Amino acid sequence: MTLEIRKILDMNAFDVSQKAPAGQTLLKRRLQNFGTASVLFYRTPIEMVRARGAWMIAKDGTRYLDFYNNVPSVGHCHPRVVKAISDQAATLNIHTRYLIQVLDTYIESLKATLPAHLDNLLLACTGSEANDLALRIATQCTGKSGFIVTETAYHGNTLATTDISPAALKRRALPDHVVAVPPPSRAHFNDAVAEGFATAVADAVATLNQRRHGPAALICDSIFSSDGVFSEPAGFLADAVQVVRQVGGLYIADEVQPGFGRTGECMWGFQRHGVEPDMVTMGKPMGNGFPMAGVAVRSSHVARFCEEVGYFNTFGGNPVAAAAGQAVLDIIREEGLMANALVIGEQIIDGLRTLRKAFPTLADVRGTGLFIGIDLCANGDPARPDPGLTTAVTNGLKDRGVLVGAAGKYGNTLKLRPPLCLTAEEADIFLNALEDTLAECSRS
Repeated sequence: MTLEIRKILDMNAFDVSQKAPAGQTLLKRRLQNFGTASVLFYRTPIEMVRARGAWMIAKDGTRYLDFYNNVPSVGHCHPRVVKAISDQAATLNIHTRYLIQVLDTYIESLKATLPAHLDNLLLACTGSEANDLALRIATQCTGKSGFIVTETAYHGNTLATTDISPAALKRRALPDHVVAVPPPSRAHFNDAVAEGFATAVADAVATLNQRRHGPAALICDSIFSSDGVFSEPAGFLADAVQVVRQVGGLYIADEVQPGFGRTGECMWGFQRHGVEPDMVTMGKPMGNGFPMAGVAVRSSHVARFCEEVGYFNTFGGNPVAAAAGQAVLDIIREEGLMANALVIGEQIIDGLRTLRKAFPTLADVRGTGLFIGIDLCANGDPARPDPGLTTAVTNGLKDRGVLVGAAGKYGNTLKLRPPLCLTAEEADIFLNALEDTLAECSRS
């Protein structure tokens, strides 16, 4: 059986080559306005009108339990974030060329969650911008131009970050200065995940040296989301990071998806591995829907970078963003959302492992906290990924009012990232819906 490698934006996507069905006026408008760049979920896209907590509501009144959107990480339209944004927008919103107390208060709150050596924070609006800036800093500070990524990684949509995002490239190969390694999975390295991944990174270093680029950095999402969610064993990243540092390269921790308490065990995904990055990039959940992102970095690296070009971002670090970011940090701490992610995540994983006994097509369950991947394979055989079943399950869950995503090289991994405020009752709603969906798929 020949399997097609799936690209991240094609997974569970509406086919934009189709015409909008009769009566779908808004869909027709979207296709006319965005053209082939339209990215919409599901065979029949949903028109959403409002959301709160872990729930989204469509125009027809259907309520959907959101197990996909990790941007509103503390809950859709959290009233404290809404108030913080509204109050600050009604007071002052300007760029960072003025002294603004709310901004430095926020930066200091955020830095307090990070390793002490990351004493500067550069702010932007999107994770793509943050990763792009991190690449530029790494190149400037190491004098090298090569980057190591995993084979189905996604790090953004700028020119530079698209080059290091194999999951986004539909036809062209990775450029000469980028080498992709297998994700840290047991499928690739058996039980020797740490050693195997480090060896793969060492081989990538040799390739970059042979190509006369040299390794500027290893950049990886510390939950390996687009690769299919790989979190175990905790600590496996340390050996690979050491390999890169021994040859003068840096380690960039892309925390755009796993950061801000999502793994349940700690604030940042890299902390599970006992490593301290040279840079940490962040975005998506940072403002719970308000566009903001950042790069935490050593002041010495910022000084070296600014000798050449400097850095300024008109909207990065604006007071409204700072107010939103501060509210997110306060909510995570005061509402105990990191601990909640760990407890509810364990409930979901335990439930999934119980379901595997009845439905062997659930070939593997991985993850930590509220970041979980579920491999769907024919007859439960890891060597037979079943992206068709994954699509059927995804749409079956949608029909039962639950939204999930997909990931992995072949698109056969269900990706779960519900809001950190998810309750035990809502977790059971998902598990029951999945059981019903799997039962239906097994009959068809």
